[in-house]
Amino acid sequence: MNRPDTQVPVTVRVFTQRFSATPRAARLARMLALGQLHAWDVPYGSGASDAAALIVAELTANAVVHARVPGRGFELRLLLTGVHTLRIEVMDPRADCRPKQSPAPAAPDAESGRGLTLVGALATRWGVTDGPAPRKTVWAELTLRPGPT
Repeated sequence: MNRPDTQVPVTVRVFTQRFSATPRAARLARMLALGQLHAWDVPYGSGASDAAALIVAELTANAVVHARVPGRGFELRLLLTGVHTLRIEVMDPRADCRPKQSPAPAAPDAESGRGLTLVGALATRWGVTDGPAPRKTVWAELTLRPGPT
């Protein structure tokens, strides 16, 4: 018998890893994220896996390029909830270096400047959270297809 005040438990799976602020570490973060998603039954090559890989790649590259502080790295956290939401968080040491929620379009011949536009297109939602000082967290959420997780 279900009572109205009975709560349904929600399973949250968490993966957290710290990295040095180097391009090689950003690539490693993407590879480890894909491996963890596969372990959580989000298969390699699926739309969700590919979208997550691109988001992780962009957010970690931004942490390395735009928010680098010598001797301080970044942290990647993945949270998968039982309600089919994947949250990708990248914490870096530069709260003063915030990405724009609505980035200006890149020039057609520009070699950079499209990453957060892609994140916005792929993610259900994304944003920036301050703290703990002097850090910030850039996050994105994806709604995964219903099924085993």
